[in-house]
Amino acid sequence: MYLIRRIYTVKPGEARRAASLIDSIGKTYQNAGTRSESRVYFNSGTTPGERDQVVMEWTDETLRTPYRDDRAPVEGVKEIAVQLREIAVGSTIEFWELMTDDKRI
Repeated sequence: MYLIRRIYTVKPGEARRAASLIDSIGKTYQNAGTRSESRVYFNSGTTPGERDQVVMEWTDETLRTPYRDDRAPVEGVKEIAVQLREIAVGSTIEFWELMTDDKRI
């Protein structure tokens, strides 16, 4: 089991808007049955930490390339992503292997 975390840096003052768009993307993937439930959190300067960042994380059983042949586009994501690109400065992605009982030594 893996945790995938995508971290977006957005233009100043746009963290809440970006979080709304990113949350919509996650829900669209989930409703299409292609991704687990995601969690989105952000900092628009109201809490300590890196400002103007939005994080989306979800879990998956495997790590798979988004360029695989059997991956069909999910309707609605592209339109939301266009809006997000207007306010996003960049993003990174992290992959973490989750500890499960079957992996214990």
